[in-house]
This record gives sequence, structure tokens and C-alpha cells, in this order.
Amino acid sequence: MADKNNGRKYTADEIQVLTGLEPVRKRPGMYIGSTGPSGLHHLVYEVVDNSIDEALAGVCDTINVIINEDNSVIVKDNGSGIPVETHPQTGKSTVETVLTILHAGGKFNNSAYKVSGGLHGVGVSVVNALSEWLIATVKRNGKEYMQKFEKGVPTTELEVIGDSKHTGTTIQFKPDKNIFDEVEFNFETLEYRLREMAFLNKGIKITLEDKRKNKKEEFHYEGGIKSFVQYINKNKTPIQKEIIYFEAEKDNTVVELAMQYTDGYSENIFTFANNINTQEGGTHLSGLRTALTRVINDYGRKYGYLKEKDENLQGDDAREGLSAVLSVKLMEPQFEGQTKTKLGNSETRGIVESLTYDFLTNYFEENPKSGKVILEKAINASRAREAARKAREISRKRSILDNTTLPGKLADCQSSDLEITEVYIVEGDSAGGSAKQGRDRVYQAILPLKGKIMNVEKARLDKVLGYEEIRAMITAFGTGIGSEFDIEKLRYGKIIIMTDADVDGAHIRTLLLTFFYRYMKQLLENGHVYIAQPPLYKISKGKAEHYAYSDQELDRLLNEMGRSNYTIQRYKGLGEMNPEQLWETTMDPEKRILLKVNIEDGIAADEIFTKLMGDKVKPRREFIQRNAKLVKNLDI
Repeated sequence: MADKNNGRKYTADEIQVLTGLEPVRKRPGMYIGSTGPSGLHHLVYEVVDNSIDEALAGVCDTINVIINEDNSVIVKDNGSGIPVETHPQTGKSTVETVLTILHAGGKFNNSAYKVSGGLHGVGVSVVNALSEWLIATVKRNGKEYMQKFEKGVPTTELEVIGDSKHTGTTIQFKPDKNIFDEVEFNFETLEYRLREMAFLNKGIKITLEDKRKNKKEEFHYEGGIKSFVQYINKNKTPIQKEIIYFEAEKDNTVVELAMQYTDGYSENIFTFANNINTQEGGTHLSGLRTALTRVINDYGRKYGYLKEKDENLQGDDAREGLSAVLSVKLMEPQFEGQTKTKLGNSETRGIVESLTYDFLTNYFEENPKSGKVILEKAINASRAREAARKAREISRKRSILDNTTLPGKLADCQSSDLEITEVYIVEGDSAGGSAKQGRDRVYQAILPLKGKIMNVEKARLDKVLGYEEIRAMITAFGTGIGSEFDIEKLRYGKIIIMTDADVDGAHIRTLLLTFFYRYMKQLLENGHVYIAQPPLYKISKGKAEHYAYSDQELDRLLNEMGRSNYTIQRYKGLGEMNPEQLWETTMDPEKRILLKVNIEDGIAADEIFTKLMGDKVKPRREFIQRNAKLVKNLDI
């Protein structure tokens, strides 16, 4: 049980009021990012973040999250409880103040919390404003209190409903269906985030229960981010036994780092600031990268792994195969970037760099076996990088000699406007031929691929660049690859994967997405990648033809047509359609169905690609067995 005293006083005087609630229901996207699924789930995170702040202050060690059958959510903690006294500025109870006034919370007063989480810091008042109803229950001062709200407005006063020997806060709320596109919570989405929170706050116990499915998970990691790295690498093969770890503080900034190298070729560094997943990186990531590259080069020079004539290893070399979690906690984080998930505090870079350099220098000195395998890994990466550079040079010279810079198999479009241009990555010459004839040449380009591309999960960049089909994609996109990738040079606004609706087509999609994720991740992060959805069936009755994109749609069409005198064709390949049919069903923007590929959780994405495309068979078999019941349109 956490120490509930801890020398800390959390009283009504510490709650600062900054502004009112009125704008929230009018412009919810400004406060929670969107009214889609991410905004819906953000409501839960905001409430949980309040409980996590209590944990950071040392007064809470258990948080329970429950999804009820009606899609309302309960978040319960055993913290000190929201103060119930009358607030000096508002004249209302502090519970009502916190729940009805924007930015009213202890996290805005450094005397209450040293650091706090919360992506936007908007507080539980926004959750209240965007909920059909909310019930707050507080255990404090030997009493249990309750207050009810509807759409952010109190419907009762704060009332004593009983006695209690415990302390804590329980918030139950039901999102307003008039605000959100959908109000059904996804268990897996909450699971990823709550597991992340448990890793980042070692010792805290978080439970997630779904009463709709009778499902429950518990997250409790005494190892903290060391356990996090262990989790990230569970389907990989580490090249060093132990996880490198340190925690240190400098200038009121706490830096915590856990890292371990694997025999893979991709770098997976996940960074956090005050528990917020800084997906766009920032100054703390820059500090870590600089320190790591310096340490490895210094160690390599000192012990002769790098000779005098050898060039220094580059950052990419030093990080090949690295899995790491970097967590910083600071007083006043500044967030920048497209989605406000990039840490901007300039002083943090120097702090992280200094602490990391000192620790890793000592670690390598004291652990020469680890130092050796890491240096050898980096040197091999350097050699592969040089081989890849030479391969690119040869390719560029060949292009100049051929008097062309685009691959010959590419049927390019006429426009260069990223707002409208799109390139279809098409499986096979037959479908490629139909697509080239059926497309709109003004803005649609076609790039046919011959067979399956290589599995990049099991290859270094030099081998990847040796594959003709991959080189064709890199050249067509114009962005470069890996560390040379430049999103500003992208030639098409949409990259559309168009494969057959069978097992081979699904495999090709997975291979392509693995390549994009490992070497062109920004394409996915910036929403440039789509998957075309060709029809599964053509239903003919007389001269009328209809297309069905799912079994449910097929049933609906058959019912509408009377279920007599019809023929059904099950499409297994795009090549079965003539150019006009392919345009009408799959390429016409007015009629087609495209699935946009997003990365909402980098850790989950890494886990899936490692499972599906990595060397270990057991996790892949378990994944298939667990998800077999979800398979539709199995091609056998």
C-alpha cells in the first residue's frame, strides 16, 4: 500500500481556476483531438491521468478501470480523494470546481504535484462536459461523498452518502452520443495504453475489466520500464542477456532509461515525458541518440574495435537492433509538433545526453562482454550501410545512363499535385495491365510488382536495396529510404496497395506494410498509405450487374434481387476483371472503398510485425490460433 502521508498537503487552496467550460461542447476537437475513436478513448485517459498523478505523488497504488455493458466507464483509485471543502475562488465545493471549470486541478499548482501527466492537461472537467452523465464519488475525511452531473452541469449538490475508512476517487461517466461519432469503447485500445501506464509507473496496479465480454486484465510491473523492454523484445532474440538500466536526476528532471540490443535490424526507441507517449520524439530523444553514438565511438576507439583509419560509426549503426524506453519527468513540459507529442524543452537534451553518456561509459567499462557484442553489431551495420550506399550510387549512375530516373514498369500520371495524385501498387502484370488501361491518367499512376517482395524484417538495408521491386518503389515514391527518407520529396499523395482478395494477396500486403513500417514509417504516420478493397463477388441477373464487397452485402443484394435467376462470380484475382470493371469497382474515387492505414500505437505495431514476419515461429502460431475465428473469406 502506498504511503498516504508522504509529507504532502492537498487542499482546496491548491486548486487553481483558470477558465470556464463553455467552449468544450461547441468545439470538442480542440480539447480531445477529435470526436472519433481516439477522442472517445482519450476521455478514459484523462480520468486515469488524474489517478496516475496521485500515484506520482506517492498516495495511490491501485487504479481500476471498468467498461460497463452500457458503454459507461468507471475509473476508481485509492488516492487521497478530490478535496471536498469549499473552494476559495468559486465558493463551490472543490469537487464541483474540478469537474465544472476547465483547467481547475492540482496539476496546475506545483505545490500539489511535482510532475503530472495528461496529454492536453484539460482535466476531468472536459470529460464531464462531453458526457451524457457523470457521477463523482469521493472517500475522504472518514466520509463518502457523491455528486451527479449531466453534460457538465451539476444535477445534485455534493452530498455525504455514508462513512468510509478509506480514501480515493471514483468517476463514472457515459460519453455523449450527440458529441462522438461512436460511443463503443475498444478493449484492446484501452489495454495498450493502460499497460503502458503500468510499465511507466513501476509498482502501480491497474486493472481493466470489460463487463460486455466478461474479460479482465491486470497490469502490475515491479520492474517498470525494464519490464517494458522485456515485453517489447519478447518475440525477438536479444544479443545481450541483461537489460541496461539507469535512473538519475539532474536540475529537477528525472531520466529513466532501459535498453537491450537484439539480432534484428530495426531500431525501436519509445520515448515518454511525464508519462505522455512522445511519438514525434523531441529533445530527450536527441540527447539519448547523441550520447549513445558518442559512447560507442569512444569505446570502439579506446579498445581497438575502430582503427585509426576507420571512420566513426554513425547513429544508425549504433542503434541497429536496439529496443529502448526513455522516460523523463520534468516540471513544465513543452509539447510541439503536428500532434503535440514532441518534447520541446531545450534544456532536456543536455540533461539526457550528460546523464546517459556518463552511465553508459561506466557500463561499457564494467561489462566488456556486452560492450564487445554491441560494438561488433554496430560495425557490421556500418559495413552494410556502406554497401547500401554503393548500391544506391550504382543505381543512380545506371539511371543517368538510361536517361531516366523512374522505373520502366511505372505508368506515371500527368499531375504532380499531391492533393490528387495516387500510385497503385498492383500485384502482377495481368492486374497491372487492366489497371493501366482503366485508370485516370491525369492523377493515377500504376506500379506493378512481380511476385512477392522480400521480407525486410529478416534483412539489412544492403540486402533490401538489392531487391529490384523494392528499388522500383523507392524510385517511384521519390522519398529515399531509411535515414535518407524525406517526406517532402514524396511524389504521390496516396500510395494504394491493390492486391488479390486471397491468401497470396494478404501476404503481399503484409510484406509491403512491413517494408513501409520499417523503412518509410512517415508514410504511415502521415496517412499516405491505403489498402484498396476490390469486390469479392459479382452478381448478375439478366443484364444487371452488382458487386458485393462482403458476405453481408452479398446477402443483402440477393434478398433485394429475390434470390432467383442470378449467377454469382467469386473474384479471387484482380486479373479476372476487365479495365472497365476494375475502374468501376476499385479505382473510381466516387465508388471505391479504401482503407487508410494508421499507426495509433507504435509499440503494438512493432509487436505485430515482429510476430508475423520475424524468425520465431511460436508467437506467430499463437497469433494465428488466437485470431483464426476472426478470419473471413478464407481462400482454401
